[in-house]
Amino acid sequence: MTRMIPIRSAPRRRWPVGRCPRLVQVLATALASVLLLTGCGLGTAGGFSPTGRLTGDVAGVDLSGASLDVGSKNFTEQIILGKIAVILMQSAGADVQDLTNVPGSNSVRQAMLQGQMDFQWEYTGTAWITYMGNDDPIIDVREQYEAVRDADAENGLAWLEPAELNNTYGFAVTRKTSEEHGITRLSQIDELPPSEQTYCIDAEFAARNDGFEPLLSHYGLDEAPEDRRRVMDLGAIYQATADGACTFGEVFTTDGRIPALDLVVLEDDEQYFPKYNVAPVLAEEVLDEHPQLTDLLTPLTERLDNETMSGLNARVDVGGEEPAAVAWDYLREEGLVADE
Repeated sequence: MTRMIPIRSAPRRRWPVGRCPRLVQVLATALASVLLLTGCGLGTAGGFSPTGRLTGDVAGVDLSGASLDVGSKNFTEQIILGKIAVILMQSAGADVQDLTNVPGSNSVRQAMLQGQMDFQWEYTGTAWITYMGNDDPIIDVREQYEAVRDADAENGLAWLEPAELNNTYGFAVTRKTSEEHGITRLSQIDELPPSEQTYCIDAEFAARNDGFEPLLSHYGLDEAPEDRRRVMDLGAIYQATADGACTFGEVFTTDGRIPALDLVVLEDDEQYFPKYNVAPVLAEEVLDEHPQLTDLLTPLTERLDNETMSGLNARVDVGGEEPAAVAWDYLREEGLVADE
């Protein structure tokens, strides 16, 4: 596991957009994130996001005069959440630079530490294990959150309260399998005959020290020989599981393909997987300057859970909708924004 030691945040700087377009275009390469962060900053990646009028639980929040750089990683869930934040902050009157859709967790992390982003959504498990170099997750959701919150305070980053949304690893089965065998929990896998204990997993999970083999050991399951495991690209596992290529498919628990393919995620009833609860993360000095950001973001965070996020992800990954449109629709349906 790569160990990353937290770095104290550098003095905050505003980077002009478009100063280094060539570097922005090659951000996805291995060196790009380093060059980008040390050379010219992050270019916008987000495109247009609508602005409305704040309503309901966030009505009256005023960010007029605030200038905020809002970022996200480059997978569907992160882009949607980033767009939601952009829309809310714009609608509150802030001048928002949209830095969503940046390739790589480490790129976004360094942008936050170096003051090139003011806000992002981050996962407690990612911060604790990947950024802070810890090998063992903390099982209790609250204790895990408080541990990363307290550690990142030393880096000038403030974690607001986390959501119920927990985008961690999981194993899913078809609804037919779940109902026929009465399987809803990982601890019930051994109730199936060994010949039916087949797994679709990706290469990273197969090799991780908190991955597949330790999972079998944790749950007291038989070792899975080669003929009972199929290693494939993670994106292919969802359809392969739905098609019966294996009984148990490795998934991320908020992926939109889970409801779209009518898969059932088994409960991690012996708490093997780390907790990856998402939370708003801001530069402390930005939050100090604009404390009303807490009032803006908390009602949203309280609404986010796995079922909600899976549905939003599915609209993009399965339905082909634009993340900004999905974010706008969601905020209107929740009564947080309305047309101006």
